[in-house]
Amino acid sequence: MKRTLFTEEHHLFRESFQHFVQEEIVPHNAQWEKDGVVSYELWLRAGHQGFLGFNVPECYGGAGVTDFSFNAIIAEELAKAGTVSAGMGISLHNDIVLPYFLEYANEEQKQRWLPGMCSGELITAIAMSEPNTGSDLAAVRTTAVLQGDHYLLNGQKTFITNGLLSDVVIVVAKTDPKQRHSGISLLVVENGMDGFRRGRKLEKVGLKAQDTAELFFEDVRVPLANLLGQEGKGFSYLVRKLAQERLSVAVQAVAACEAAFLITLEYCKERTAFGQPIGTFQHSRFKLAEMRTEIEIARVFVDRCIEELNKGDLTAETAAMAKWWTTDLQKRVIDQCVQLHGGYGYMLEYPIARAYLDARAASIYAGTNEIMKEIIGRSLGV
Repeated sequence: MKRTLFTEEHHLFRESFQHFVQEEIVPHNAQWEKDGVVSYELWLRAGHQGFLGFNVPECYGGAGVTDFSFNAIIAEELAKAGTVSAGMGISLHNDIVLPYFLEYANEEQKQRWLPGMCSGELITAIAMSEPNTGSDLAAVRTTAVLQGDHYLLNGQKTFITNGLLSDVVIVVAKTDPKQRHSGISLLVVENGMDGFRRGRKLEKVGLKAQDTAELFFEDVRVPLANLLGQEGKGFSYLVRKLAQERLSVAVQAVAACEAAFLITLEYCKERTAFGQPIGTFQHSRFKLAEMRTEIEIARVFVDRCIEELNKGDLTAETAAMAKWWTTDLQKRVIDQCVQLHGGYGYMLEYPIARAYLDARAASIYAGTNEIMKEIIGRSLGV
């Protein structure tokens, strides 16, 4: 079906980002996967070319674009080029972290941080997960005790995307440990604060170029001026922004499905067995037909979710539907693509093998798919 989401301006942006990916990411992707982290220069180049913080108002260094379709284009092109792991930090920066600053930061904070976030000089992260706390955010144990003009922050975070490179980290902490939801606040920790240190770079199954790390906070004195929004409102802020985060994951998932399908379709046309292309066998055709249909259904639904988000109408339940269904589809489609590749599908020199490894985490991060189903189920009154 023809997509109606994009205008000529979107198409020009897509062409520009395609060129950026081919020039600045593809040649270095293999090395970054070995290193487990992208170069700091990538961020500066992305900022210079306008691919960071484009939804930030012009007065703070952005382009003032509020259309999430531009964010979707970035996710799609990274998947198409097989560079999702190298670009995930950019998507997290634009789609997930920056919206907190745009909505909850005061004027002084915006002037202090937003220009650097647009230029690539300030890389962002958000620290929610802890060693003993994943999807249940109300159970976080990191504490922030108010002492005059600062909070004393103590705790540990894990699985933090951009954990190594980040300059500015939104930390989810308990400012009132006696409370669950109403005791949570968001504090902005900056690189160089005493007591803030990075732990080990975590070795993952896939998404190798995306730096993921542990973070430790030991008596970190966080100025009161670094409180994001109001004290005790952190949980409600997280709930409001998680819908966009989960839609961002869904966009990436569908794009990954499309990229894997196209790779496999070409392989089925070229690879021969018993004297004919494997795509001509009925089983192969049926599998390709099934995947093509499911991907199209997912694409139409996710595009509609983007339209709803742009209008301010995307609900948490709909975002949860998009997240769990598309990421499960991603695993299923790519698994079938590996099968159609045969033994070559298990070789890391083939893009489909790397896509297979990268896909597994999608149903875990941004809230597990089991939690997504719980959110949907509760909305049904059961």
